Amino acid sequence: MPRLCMMLDLKDDPKLIAEYRRYHEQVWPEVLHSLRDAGILEMEIYLGGNRLFMVLETMDGFSFEEKLKADAANPKVCEWETLMWNYQQALPGARPGEKWRPAECVFRLNPE
Repeated sequence: MPRLCMMLDLKDDPKLIAEYRRYHEQVWPEVLHSLRDAGILEMEIYLGGNRLFMVLETMDGFSFEEKLKADAANPKVCEWETLMWNYQQALPGARPGEKWRPAECVFRLNPE
């Protein structure tokens, strides 16, 4: 099961960060369905300061490109993403409109 790690920043505003956290206490069902339909088996999002770190466990063959296409055709997912962009900001070096950016693994402790 492939693991992907992604990063994104929130706007550095405690009120906005608190609102973002509240939204993630009850993610819209349509968004959860879109994640599962795309082949995401597990997802965790961690927060440190205003930096988000997301860990995804995906099915073999998972494609971000295909997920983005499906999301663009889903009005409720588009509404969620537009809403979340009110709280999020691109990382330095991000392309225009790019949200989550992949994190590079620089160390892994393997089982003995």
